[in-house]
Amino acid sequence: MRILDRSVYVGPSLYARFPVILLTLDLGALEAWPTARLGERFIGALAEALPGLAEHGCSYREPGGFLRRMREGEGTWLGHVLEHVAIELQNIAGEAVTFGKTRGTGTPGVYTVVYEYVQRDEGIAAGELGLRLLCSLLPAELRPEGSVPEGWSFPEARDQYIRFAQRRALGPSTVALVRAAERRGIPWLRLNDQSLVQLGHGKYQQRIQATVTGRTPHISVELASDKEETNKILAGLGLPVPQQELVQSETQAVRAARRIGFPVVTKPYNGNHGRGISIRLTSEEEVAHGYNVAREHSRSVVIESFVEGDDHRLLVVNGELVAATRRTPGHVVGDGEHSVAQLIDIVNQDPRRGVGHEKVLTRLELDAQAHKMLERAGLTADTVPEKGRTVYLRSTANLSTGGTATDVTDVIHPDNREMAERAVRAIGLDVGGVDFLSKNITESYRAVGGGICEVNAAPGFRMHVAPSEGTARDVAEPVIDMLFPPGTPARVPIAAITGTNGKTTTARMLAHITKMAGYTPGLTTTDGVYIDGQRTVSGDMTGPVSARMVLADPQIDIAVLETARGGLLRAGMGVNEVNVGAVLNVQPDHLGLKGIETLEQLAEVKRIVVEVASDCAVLNADDPLVLKMSGYTEAKHICYVTLNPQHPLVREHVRAGGRACALEAGVNGQMITLYEKGAHIPLLWTHLIPATLEGRATHNVQNAMFAAASTFFQAPGRMNVFDEHPFKVLFDYGHNAHAVATMADLAQRLEVAGRRIVVLAGPGDRRDEDLIAIARAVAGRFDHYICRRDDNLRDRKSDEVPRIQAAALEAAGVPKEAISIIPDEQEAIGTALQMGQPGDLLLIFADALVRSWKQIIKFKPAGVSAPQPLPPPAAVSLEPGADGGAAAPDAAVTFSLEGLIRDERGVHFAPEAED
Repeated sequence: MRILDRSVYVGPSLYARFPVILLTLDLGALEAWPTARLGERFIGALAEALPGLAEHGCSYREPGGFLRRMREGEGTWLGHVLEHVAIELQNIAGEAVTFGKTRGTGTPGVYTVVYEYVQRDEGIAAGELGLRLLCSLLPAELRPEGSVPEGWSFPEARDQYIRFAQRRALGPSTVALVRAAERRGIPWLRLNDQSLVQLGHGKYQQRIQATVTGRTPHISVELASDKEETNKILAGLGLPVPQQELVQSETQAVRAARRIGFPVVTKPYNGNHGRGISIRLTSEEEVAHGYNVAREHSRSVVIESFVEGDDHRLLVVNGELVAATRRTPGHVVGDGEHSVAQLIDIVNQDPRRGVGHEKVLTRLELDAQAHKMLERAGLTADTVPEKGRTVYLRSTANLSTGGTATDVTDVIHPDNREMAERAVRAIGLDVGGVDFLSKNITESYRAVGGGICEVNAAPGFRMHVAPSEGTARDVAEPVIDMLFPPGTPARVPIAAITGTNGKTTTARMLAHITKMAGYTPGLTTTDGVYIDGQRTVSGDMTGPVSARMVLADPQIDIAVLETARGGLLRAGMGVNEVNVGAVLNVQPDHLGLKGIETLEQLAEVKRIVVEVASDCAVLNADDPLVLKMSGYTEAKHICYVTLNPQHPLVREHVRAGGRACALEAGVNGQMITLYEKGAHIPLLWTHLIPATLEGRATHNVQNAMFAAASTFFQAPGRMNVFDEHPFKVLFDYGHNAHAVATMADLAQRLEVAGRRIVVLAGPGDRRDEDLIAIARAVAGRFDHYICRRDDNLRDRKSDEVPRIQAAALEAAGVPKEAISIIPDEQEAIGTALQMGQPGDLLLIFADALVRSWKQIIKFKPAGVSAPQPLPPPAAVSLEPGADGGAAAPDAAVTFSLEGLIRDERGVHFAPEAED
């Protein structure tokens, strides 16, 4: 039994919509040995090694189902067993993975084993360790030679694996923040092997490293690390702090302790996690020893007066206390029967305790520090403590050394709450943890005393989200709300383009359109990565690595991803979801590679792009294989693209209110036309598109149609053009000076025989100077200006915004008679349309996009009739495509409209049944 090949999929693939690992496994002679034949000795040993397998439901979908499957009938084969073992090994390392799937390849004894993973290296190691475990449990005569090293121990290997996984896994605080972001729908990317994480995409991104955020001031972190300076700042504000001195030698430490007065505490100057701290030191000898312990962690050591009381961690986020926890050092409680060592073993049997951060609590260790604590208490590991006696094994209460945590958020005294908030604000941290000693946290420090030992940058969240006792607190949510206040964007629009032919051209067209609309696009193509039109990386960049590269760029605000077959088969998609997924065509190319032998299999690969589309799936209605993909998308909308204005399915789809982009004949040539909810939107003459060679290059006409459909339905109001009136209308959502200036520049570059008219506005929540800047961006470039306001006044007076902008235009030299103030948006647009004369150009900045666009396209100048409906439906014949096969396969296909699904998205196929 051996692994022949391995593929790691980082995102949606043929096998799942999330990260999975695929192993090609050759059972060899073990193909003849399913689990029932291997017998109860093998099954029982596996169940004993991994007790969690008893919870696996498998096909029975209930606990115990998998073990039942192994025992019943002939059992199951070892590839299937390896799938479950790899999943369970990740479970015991703290990862909540559940998905797996094992299938035969058609070659006897060879299987594909697919299982979910969270961290790449951890997932790979789970498969390797699982294979070794299975081999170790086989009868000696069946065990593959060299598969199990001499002296190998699974319990030891398991613990090593858990530690290996934890070193690579996100820490509990980072996991809490990532989960909180996911609940808000905020995407995230891991940027290194530690805890550096990007929340959000492109220009909206925020970064965290553990609980330090991109907004945490560096100087505040430095202050928090400087225990002496922190003590001085807090003391200067009248906050309770112990007396403290900083020393650099053992002699200085002893002298400082004398001045402060015994008992004292010694701790590293810039330590963390409770390392190197010694408390309640009552003699010069103990101080000298404590100094040397702390010196192992820092060149300087803090000598501090000992404050009596329980150790509390008070967590403050964005100036407010969100959780309070009492921490107790790792300890055992005597029962009068067992020794200290035995009591430690009993405590470690608690299923909540594990290795490191694997579980809620950490195992107690009988190490040198524990022996030192026992020695100070006059005990040894073999001592049997009397019943009820608490024996401490650590001097500090950190969870990472076996401590426990009790939530006290609901009972903390208001004075203590205010004290913690003042302390964190004094240091300047956005997220800070105050270590506070108090005999009774429910009483004010002013009455019972207490002291702030430290203020911590990057405080751990584990004690709050999973306390040993008391209420768990969602302390990550306030951090996410601070970084992304509700209502603020975190995602950039993402369009993924795939197909056999035309995807690079379409992706470039789409990126160009978005750039001209004022966006800063990130583009991935077969020749590189482009940021705002500039190539930053050369080479074939159509896989998941380049997608992540674009989304991590802090400059971009829209992403266009050319998505190729090779990347999908090799590693899956680089994002779990896209706004628009477009499939141009499926043609015979690259067949015979990576297991793809037929066009239908190739279509299944390319279908992934629309399966992960959330807003709109843009599909080539002239390609039967692409057309059938409409049954596999959960996108809110389906937009069909067709060169055939007689296409019956598309016609029915349009009549049902669906979206479509069709090529229609007109007096002046062929027109790219959009349909949505009954609206007929002529967009652009094909001969005006340079890449179409005056409309003759049909493949680029179709590429332009895909780009137009993806752009309009992804970002309506972004530089849409309507020229079916005697005048041309540019329609845009520009609402800042830069975007408005970009459109004004375009209006100046276009050849206009008549006048240029602009309808101008600005959001009411912008500053006056921002509204003035918008007005200045168009001043002197137009013949007439109409100033309006948005429907939402945002606490402004009804005509305040248009009057501010009209005054700015006058101040910039625009004649007063060239300015109209018409506050209502519909009235302002209507006036502009009425003013329009043949040869004029209207630039309309709109707020209510759908309403305003409909107002423009439904406006009827004198003597112009409405467009005629398409002919009635008939059976469809999809003719072969021209120009390199851009439209359809090399055979006509006829089908009926019967059996199609009609719903709020229009008309589409039903998905075919799968195995």
